[in-house]
Amino acid sequence: MFSREFVKIGIAPIGWTNDDLPELGGENTFEQCVSEMALAGFTGTEVGNKYPKDPEVLKKALNLRGMEIASAWFSAFLTTKPLEETVEAFIQHRDFLYEMGAKVIVVSEQGRSIQGQIETPLFKNKPVFTQMEWEKLADGLHELGRLAQEKDMNIVFHHHMGTGVQTTEEIDKLMELTDPGLVFLLYDTGHLVFSGESHLQVLERHILRIKHVHLKDVRAEVAQKVRDEKLSFLTAVTEGVFTVPGDGSIDFRPVFQFLSEQSYKGWMLVEAEQDPAKANPLEYALKARKYIRKTAGI
Repeated sequence: MFSREFVKIGIAPIGWTNDDLPELGGENTFEQCVSEMALAGFTGTEVGNKYPKDPEVLKKALNLRGMEIASAWFSAFLTTKPLEETVEAFIQHRDFLYEMGAKVIVVSEQGRSIQGQIETPLFKNKPVFTQMEWEKLADGLHELGRLAQEKDMNIVFHHHMGTGVQTTEEIDKLMELTDPGLVFLLYDTGHLVFSGESHLQVLERHILRIKHVHLKDVRAEVAQKVRDEKLSFLTAVTEGVFTVPGDGSIDFRPVFQFLSEQSYKGWMLVEAEQDPAKANPLEYALKARKYIRKTAGI
C-alpha cells in the first residue's frame, strides 16, 4: 500500500513520559523510551521532555538504535503575545530540528488554550477566536512558514483539543486564511474523533495540505464520559481517552487507503498519551506496530 521510500513509521514518546503531566511516566528514562521504540519496530520519534538537548548527544543515542527525529512540538502564542516572542523561540526550535535532520516543524497555537488546565471543562470552555485573533494567527503562521523554508523545512499546524483550532470549521477557516505554500497541516485522527468531527472528511478535504500524520485512537466510552461529566483535557488523558491504533473505536483502514491513493509522503507517527502505569508503553507500541503492518502494509 505504501512505499518505504516515501513513508516512514514512528512513535511519539508521550506514551512513556508525558510533557503536560510529568508525573505520568516520571520514572521512565530517555534511554528506555527510545530503546523500546526501536524494539517495537519503529524507526522515528518526536522529541520529548527527557530527550538530550545537544544534537550530537541525541544523534548518537538514536543512531545506536536505528532511529531518527521526525519533528517536535512548538507552542506558538501568535494570538496573545507579540510576534517577536514567538519568532525568537521558533528560530531556536527550528535550528535544533534542522540539525537533527527533520523536515517539518509541528506548530500549535497555545493562545487562550485550555488543554493544560486540569480543572477546566474541555468542551464547555473551549476558546473561540475573534476575527482579529484569526488574522494574527494567519499572519504569524506565514512568518513562521517563511522562517522554516529558509532551512528547506515546512511548518505543519496541529489542530488540538482545547485550543482555538479544534473543529472541522476551525480547521477549514485556518486553511482558507493561510497561504498553501507556507502553512501545512498535521492530521491527527484522535483529536478529530474526540472532538466529534468526521476525520475522513477532514482528510479528504485537506489532503493537499497534509505533510505530517499522528495516528491516535480513541476509546469512545471515555470520550462520552468527558462530555457527560464536563471533564478537562488532562483528566481525559488520565482516564484513558486515547490509545494506540487498533485498540480503540477508529477503523484506520480507510485512512491508510486514502493516504496511499493520494501518494502521501512523510511520517506517520503513533501518538497516544496514556498513563504508562495503566498502559505499558512497550506492550502498546508492539500492538500498534503489528496493527499498522497488518492494515497499512508497512
